Amino acid sequence: MIGTIRKHSKWLWWFIAGLTIISFIYWGAAPATRNSGGGRSGDLGSIGGQKVTPDAYLSVKAEVYIEHWLNTHRWPDRDPNYPAADLQRDIYIRLMLIQKAEALGIHIGNDAVIATANQILSSPNLIQAFGINGQSVPMEGFVKAVLQPENLSAADFENLIRHELVIDQLRQMVGLSGKLITPEEAATVYQRQYQKISAQIVVFSASNYLAAIPVTPAIVGQFYTNYLAEYRLPDRVEVNYVAFPVTNFMARAEQKLTNLNDQVESIYNRYGTNAVADAKTPEDAKGKIRDALIREQALADARQQADEFANTVFNLDPVRPENLATVARQKGLAVQLTAPFSQEYGPAEFTAPEAFTKAAFGLTTDEPLAGPIVGRDAIYVIALGKQLPSEIPPLSQIRARVTQDYRLHEGVLRAREAGTNFVETLQSGPAAGKSFAAVCTAAGVRLETLPPFSLSTADLPELGGRVAMNQLKAVAFATPINRASNFEATDDGGFIVYVKSQLPLDTAAMNADLPQFTQALRQQRETAAFYNWLNRTGSHDLRDTPLFQEKTGAAAP
Repeated sequence: MIGTIRKHSKWLWWFIAGLTIISFIYWGAAPATRNSGGGRSGDLGSIGGQKVTPDAYLSVKAEVYIEHWLNTHRWPDRDPNYPAADLQRDIYIRLMLIQKAEALGIHIGNDAVIATANQILSSPNLIQAFGINGQSVPMEGFVKAVLQPENLSAADFENLIRHELVIDQLRQMVGLSGKLITPEEAATVYQRQYQKISAQIVVFSASNYLAAIPVTPAIVGQFYTNYLAEYRLPDRVEVNYVAFPVTNFMARAEQKLTNLNDQVESIYNRYGTNAVADAKTPEDAKGKIRDALIREQALADARQQADEFANTVFNLDPVRPENLATVARQKGLAVQLTAPFSQEYGPAEFTAPEAFTKAAFGLTTDEPLAGPIVGRDAIYVIALGKQLPSEIPPLSQIRARVTQDYRLHEGVLRAREAGTNFVETLQSGPAAGKSFAAVCTAAGVRLETLPPFSLSTADLPELGGRVAMNQLKAVAFATPINRASNFEATDDGGFIVYVKSQLPLDTAAMNADLPQFTQALRQQRETAAFYNWLNRTGSHDLRDTPLFQEKTGAAAP
């Protein structure tokens, strides 16, 4: 599915329908149809030398509309996270994939389409959303409640299913080369990922040099002048908001999912531990699947309540920012105010979705309200507070910050100088023949012994955030045994790592893990092979489409 290609998540949403909560609540104002508003006119370009017809474009657009709604609960033209450029991209990529599948003779029988449709209509969440008793939602009811208000039809729904199955077959065919991994190759990759080394590290941190840095008003003033542009504040905005946290709906969501265990087993049986990220055991995977199902249901419930609240706020006349607080008081909800934030960073009080920041900077005195805005942890309805233009604060207002910046800047420079000098000491004559520990002792630098780690090690708490784990692994595994690395700079200074030895691999653990590791590796290689093919093919076959030409700013030669 195009949405899943774009988000790099699982394919075939109907097999993990539990992770996509289907909501049949009407959102927004008058519905937009697939043949209005977003339709294209004029030359639609060609894909792989074949002209794109208006009928083909609109048909696939309908599929993308349905797919996006099923995944996000919103129609594309009402989703602030899904701009028109993304819609156009997804339509053309889907057109290309369908064309490639047809060229390869990939076809799906009616039985498979019917079976898949029945799986969708018998989804427990779908049944609960309709509030009916029975084993499945009638197709007629699904079409009437969901598709017809958008001028979509059962045929569009059938096309979506058929093409999803076709595209999945194409993905498997294209990615087949990635699955051709021998047990010996898998064992080699496993060994590379899990072979541990024993290492020591010397960290040169700016904090060790701060006390010796002289600070005077003249020095701070000069630093402020030299880096004046760094202190310019961008345009900022502060907004009032009402949040509907997902956690408030978790308990009720778990009660609503009456066959939760069956859904978990169904998803796990199909995808195994690869159904969720970082799952190490079947129990771990099932637990995360369970949490995801509950969370998605809770998010749908939160969204329903947020929508009811937003409708009340937006219906007040005249439209004013104060309407948010008025309705919130009536409903016993708390209104909160963000500190001023920029478009680049968003609110500091919580991790806001991109749509939150985008909507906040789109508020005006004429349109001071926005929402509901869907985040990972909450749904938000917002109102304009203040708009603050860009400015450079005078030194008197930010002297403490400038002083701290100056000291840190000088501390980093001194730390890096010390690290570079220590490398020269390691390479000099007096250090020849001495152990790394002895050289450290003689130079008065602190040597730390790290716990054994491998390329699969996610974190070492002993580093205390002074060195990024990925940077440490890149340096350590490129350094020969019984050798010290060069000085590696970090934001805080830098480090030198000494690799003492390579530890024996735990063969018992490898033998136990290898079957599951091999399966996961094949799936990863299959996905990578498909995406590589998709990038190459898209760059060639889509160059004569408006999508490509708008990206490049000119028609392809």
